[in-house]
Amino acid sequence: MGQREEEWTFQLKCPECDREIEIPEDVISGEIVSCPDCGMDYEVKLGSDGKVSLGTAEIEGEDWGE
Repeated sequence: MGQREEEWTFQLKCPECDREIEIPEDVISGEIVSCPDCGMDYEVKLGSDGKVSLGTAEIEGEDWGE
């Protein structure tokens, strides 16, 4: 049987409830992640130094042509 590669993740704390949020290794800047506890959505921000941080996600609602 072939080897199964495990996806590497790291964790950041949710700013709202302090729960650990798993961030995948291949995350891209602007990706949205959600806290499994409180359900808040956060936008992943990658700094020029490679540091990863979470910012409040700005979810745009559909205007449905109105």
